[in-house]
Amino acid sequence: MSTAPQPPETRIVHSRRVACDGDEGALGHPRIWLEIDARGYVDCPYCDRRFVLEGDGGGDQH
Repeated sequence: MSTAPQPPETRIVHSRRVACDGDEGALGHPRIWLEIDARGYVDCPYCDRRFVLEGDGGGDQH
């Protein structure tokens, strides 16, 4: 019997620009910066973590 894969972890964020490093210390992945687009979310290409924008991105630092 096969089990369904676990869905990716989802994090709610308040900024369109987010960093991801896998949160695993030495077992994580290189830190990368991702930009949330008009869809309202972005997925990390390394660990598949999904970052979902809450609000309008007013937390962005310029």
